[in-house]
Order: sequence, then structure tokens, then C-alpha cells
Amino acid sequence: MRIGWIGSHLEGIPALRGVLERGFPLESVITLKPEAGTRRSGAVDYSPLSAEYDVPLYQIANINDDQALSLLEELSLDLVFVIGWSQIIRPEALKLARVGMIGAHASLLPHNRGRAPINWALIKGEKRTGNSLIWLTDSVDAGDVIDQMVIPVTHYDTCASLYEKVAETNREMILRALPKILAGERPGRSQPQNGASTLPGRRPQDGLLNWSLSNTEVYDFVRALTRPYPGAFSWLDGKQWFIWHCSLLPDIGSIDALPGQVVGPVYSPVEGACGQVVACGKGAVVLLEMEDNKGQTLRGSRLSDQPWKGKIWTNGQ
Repeated sequence: MRIGWIGSHLEGIPALRGVLERGFPLESVITLKPEAGTRRSGAVDYSPLSAEYDVPLYQIANINDDQALSLLEELSLDLVFVIGWSQIIRPEALKLARVGMIGAHASLLPHNRGRAPINWALIKGEKRTGNSLIWLTDSVDAGDVIDQMVIPVTHYDTCASLYEKVAETNREMILRALPKILAGERPGRSQPQNGASTLPGRRPQDGLLNWSLSNTEVYDFVRALTRPYPGAFSWLDGKQWFIWHCSLLPDIGSIDALPGQVVGPVYSPVEGACGQVVACGKGAVVLLEMEDNKGQTLRGSRLSDQPWKGKIWTNGQ
């Protein structure tokens, strides 16, 4: 069986390495051209791993354009794994794999179909998410489910830590499924019709913080959009800041401050514990790391030493 791989995101690397380490017959890897990859959050260079195992690597701009379709036809693949890839595979490309194409979606399908499922799971305060290995079809995220794994969401997770867990589950599920497929099986079950929900896409400008939310919602929003994503942002004294990390304070009753108002600094000999307390619609958070739009980063004592007490974060207007 001629097997191919399509991927550009860090999420796909552990699974790809696992397939190569086990000696499965991988004919080729298709990834994004560097100029296209720079516009994608979490994109990584697949060439070192491909070179390590002497697997041909092909770079494309769009999996559905004429160049990519010609490449797929020339490669004459039976099975293609599409892991860590953000472009929807159109029917013209799907039909060029004889057995089919297999992808992964970072939710327990049919729940949270659509875009940015990990980010949305955190924003919505969900206590668990998961990963689904599926056969790709003309309908997005609707193919038969080959395997699923549950991923608990802890108070300490960010989008980055959850994607690390997604990457590991990709590896586990693919290594379970491949021997069955090579033996001639076609594992999979149809998705239930109930419980389906479709998530909208997210854009960098959707990271604007709403300080009138509760402190739990603000905390979840920040950790949902931290690196490698564009980040949650707000303005202080007319200057835009991206907030990469904050901590959640327990409920200590009402705070005599407006939503978005800086209550005061947090000092500590431990640099990572320093920050600035900001009131939310309910409760407060401690800002721990932030960066302005010129790349200046504030954390530790540099952050807690800022004379911001009483100032109010705004939406820039």
C-alpha cells in the first residue's frame, strides 16, 4: 500500500515520527511552502524529519490547486493521512487516494465540529475535550470515526499544552489503526446525528478582551489564545498589549474597582509570581506576562513595578 502524509503543524510531528519509527511504508510527505507556513499559527518545518528517514518532501501552497492535484495524481497514493493541516480537502483531492484520506479533529465528534476546537473548548470553559481520527469526506468533520480519545482539561492547561496532548493522541490512534488498514480492514463507525455543534472560525481581531466577563472567563480566554496563537489583547493608556499569561484569583467577594481597572501590583521574590491585579466583571486576575505591539515584553518585577494602579484597560476606543 502506498501511503502519503499531509501536514504542516507541530500537531502532526509525533504521529509522523511514530509511523516512520515503526517502519510503515510511507512514500511521501506534503507540506506548505515556507511563505505559506509563516501565515499559520503553529506551523513547523517538516524537512528535518523527512530527511532523517529519507522520505521525499513536497511543498505546496494549497492542497486544492492544480499543482497539488497534479502532484497527488502523480504520486498515485492509496492512503493519505492529513494531520496538522488547516486547509479543507476538496472532493477533487480526496478522490486521488484509492483507499481514502484520514484526518484528525481535536474534539469528541460530533461535538465541536468546525474551526479552532481547542481554543473554543477553553473559551467555553469545557472540562474535557478530545481527539477523533476520522475518514475524510466531502462534508467537513462528518466522516466515519475510526478512533477517539478523551483529553481532560485542567486549570493549568493552555491551547499549547492541549495541542501537545492532541499530538500524542494522534500518534496513538494512528499506530492502532494502521495495522488494521494494512490488513485490509476499514475501521470506522458513523457519527451520531445528535450532539452535533459547529464552531465558527477565529481571527486575530477576535482576541479583544472583555473585562466585564467574570475572572474565570477572562482567565480561560487568555489561556485559549496564548502562544502559538495571536493572543488576547487590550489597551492601557492608549497602548495595545497582548496578554500571554495570567493567573486566576479565588472568589474574595466584591472588589472596589471597575471592570478592567488595575487594583495594584503583586510583589514576590519569585519572578514568575509578580504581576498586576486587574478587576473583572466578577473577581480579578493577575497579569503575569504581556507584550506590546513593538515586541517589548513585561513579566516579573518589571511588570509589577509599572505605576498602573487605578488605570483602566479599554478596547482602544
